[in-house]
Amino acid sequence: MTDKQTAAFTFSLNRKKLRIVRRREGRYLLRTNLTGNDPALLWQYYIQLVAVEEAFKNLKGDLAIRPIFHKDEKRIEAHIFIAFLAYCLHVTLARRLHALAPGLTTRSALEKFAAVQMIDVHLPTTDGREILLTRYTQPEADLKILIDRLAYKLPHQPLPKITATEFDQNKLV
Repeated sequence: MTDKQTAAFTFSLNRKKLRIVRRREGRYLLRTNLTGNDPALLWQYYIQLVAVEEAFKNLKGDLAIRPIFHKDEKRIEAHIFIAFLAYCLHVTLARRLHALAPGLTTRSALEKFAAVQMIDVHLPTTDGREILLTRYTQPEADLKILIDRLAYKLPHQPLPKITATEFDQNKLV
């Protein structure tokens, strides 16, 4: 900007409005029609509303919970309960991560955990039976560190199951 442009800009600036705006920087203005309530209580309600909106954002985003249209009241209550439990676990994990692994978000931790999967390995035997090995995939090194820091333990790998053939099952009857 040239000096002439700067001078023109300065004269057209409303200094009083500028001072008012600068005094409000970093502050919220809460407007309500509930005039009979204590302003501190109204602010608390507003903060709770923000927390609830954040919870719904997490439920829709990180937890991938979508609306399901139930007609039975018990199913509706069960769906809400499961969504609430998921949110509680989400918040608990976020707080543990904040304390034990700062900088790691809940979303990135859940993505790391999602890489571990349970699989069934079916091995046929020479006598017609089948060995079933239920196993989880081994976590990557960074996830192993996270599991240790969170003091979690992966479940024990289950023992193999051997299934009999139809012929063997008929002999037992």
